[in-house]
Amino acid sequence: MKKLLVVSFVAIFGLLAIFQSTNGSSMATSEAAARVPLDNYIQGHATGNGDFMRKAFHTDAKIMAFRDGKLMNMTAEEFASRFNGKPAADEAQRKRRIENVEITGNAGVGKIVLEYPAVTSTDYMSLLKVGDEWKIVNKVFYAEPKAKP
Repeated sequence: MKKLLVVSFVAIFGLLAIFQSTNGSSMATSEAAARVPLDNYIQGHATGNGDFMRKAFHTDAKIMAFRDGKLMNMTAEEFASRFNGKPAADEAQRKRRIENVEITGNAGVGKIVLEYPAVTSTDYMSLLKVGDEWKIVNKVFYAEPKAKP
């Protein structure tokens, strides 16, 4: 009886370890896939190429924030069309990073920080797996001006 109990515990812990390893691997794969549109978004900013934005955003996505105290709302295409195909003149001074990504099933969020000479922008992206690929479905952001020296 004691042997059966020990064998049962070993089997249960072994199955749990396998499940945890498989589940962790699946979560890492999902997070990596969900980072693709965020990376495209960063590439769009770095290159000035709106096609990266078109790849990053779902066609029905909305971008919202306050600008000059008024709520700004634009479509993904309106946002992408703001990119002229050339990097910003001060591109060498700009830094961008994905601060975090959280995924649950086919939904998630990403936080991106853009450090520019005059402003720090924090973008919050709602992510959704559409078919076989992840897309940004909504973006809200806050732009904080930096103090002038």
